[in-house]
Amino acid sequence: MQTDGASPVLSMAGLGKTYGQGRGAVEALGAIDLEIRRGEFVSVVGPSGCGKSTLLKLAGGLEAPSRGTIAREGRPLDGPTRQTGIIFQEHVLFPWLSILENVTMPAEVAGHPAGPARARALELLAMAGLADFAGHRPAQLSGGMKQRAAFCRALIADPGLLLMDEPFGALDALTREELSLDLSRMWQDLGRTALLITHDIEEAILLGDRVLVMSPRPGRILADIPVPLPRPRSVETAALPEFHALKQQIRSIIFSQRSI
Repeated sequence: MQTDGASPVLSMAGLGKTYGQGRGAVEALGAIDLEIRRGEFVSVVGPSGCGKSTLLKLAGGLEAPSRGTIAREGRPLDGPTRQTGIIFQEHVLFPWLSILENVTMPAEVAGHPAGPARARALELLAMAGLADFAGHRPAQLSGGMKQRAAFCRALIADPGLLLMDEPFGALDALTREELSLDLSRMWQDLGRTALLITHDIEEAILLGDRVLVMSPRPGRILADIPVPLPRPRSVETAALPEFHALKQQIRSIIFSQRSI
């Protein structure tokens, strides 16, 4: 974690979201109070339907809150910003473009010079282990490779905040573990702030500086658990007694809500 004394990259106060009105209204999120500092990697776990993805959409300015406030770098957030990169479960790469063209697309849309954007894209692809596949089309890549390319595309504009909504959910267990470790390495090398939504407790611990545990709908933050495991993390990290203790702590909080 590489925090400083500046304003939080993301701050929420009394943030809530309700869909619909009257008897058909669904309260997705209760009051959320949260601060994420520069350089932190924050993981969010909770039961299905607890509002995790809604939280991410609010953090990205993709939806407006029903109540409360949300700020980005100390300023009210009123919509999407190029300083935020978002990765969803599906890679959404354009099949008719090469991987390099897919990665540079956001920079092209933003009007950035083509030369520096291409150089940065190649650098990111090399970091992601895709240097030899820059000219390939998405159909020629495996699912894990496509998601690596999606990471690179989200990072091409050099965003200060990276939001991820279960980016490994469609991958097999071995691929998602490998990709989790690669993402952890890239995050540490690049020094970005990250918010990860996941249903996988081990993934949340392996990647996060903190793990937020959410309640069933309407989602609230039940616990904010620090992860004091040394970095860089590896496969061996998951075998540490401290890792298993954190996993059991989080599981206990989640499953205790099922009896309420």
